[in-house]
Amino acid sequence: MQCNNRSRGELTRRYVLFFISLVFISLGVSVVTRSLVGTSPISALPYVMSLNTPVTMGTYILLLNILLMVAQMFMLGSEGIRRYSAELLLQIPVSVMFGAFVDVFMAVLSFWNPDIYGFRLISLSIGCIFMAIGVSLEVIADVAMVSGEYFVHIASRRFDISFGTLKLVFDLSLVGMAVLCSLMFKGAVEGIREGTLITALVTGPLVRLFIPRLRRLAHVNVVRALWKI
Repeated sequence: MQCNNRSRGELTRRYVLFFISLVFISLGVSVVTRSLVGTSPISALPYVMSLNTPVTMGTYILLLNILLMVAQMFMLGSEGIRRYSAELLLQIPVSVMFGAFVDVFMAVLSFWNPDIYGFRLISLSIGCIFMAIGVSLEVIADVAMVSGEYFVHIASRRFDISFGTLKLVFDLSLVGMAVLCSLMFKGAVEGIREGTLITALVTGPLVRLFIPRLRRLAHVNVVRALWKI
């Protein structure tokens, strides 16, 4: 992220693009979850907790992101915190919006409970596409990251491990914690199914497919383009 070298107009376009990316990621997470074949790895623990307590999934996503921000600060140290203070502070409103969007979309999609397994897989595929579009736009915007990805980014530099390898470990850890919590609450695995694995395997390749096709949006006045639709 190199915000200092960009004009005000370009930054505005990129922040609008990042906002849209959050909408797509949140929508994708909600569609995948409502498909009833599991949920995405990043939302696995919040989803399982929401199934067993009165607290919403979006609220747990916010709490998880706060914990990840605290972990980032421990890895950065006092000097790193001062150096990356803007990136750390920006994660607060991003996390609030992310959690709120997930709750809104989960409520809007409350009617969607497909009974036929084929429809569930189609719904899962649509959710993965939405998530991949969102992550692609987030990368293209290049002004901020959701806390989960920024945590992996910092950890990969701190421990000199490739981002891809650490992202896989991070996702598997969240899924593992979700399984343990489900076993503690219900004595059985709930909310983690084959869709969780499919989402983890499919989203990355889709992101690599979408990024070159969406990259030109970084140079488009997104607000004006949407107004003309």
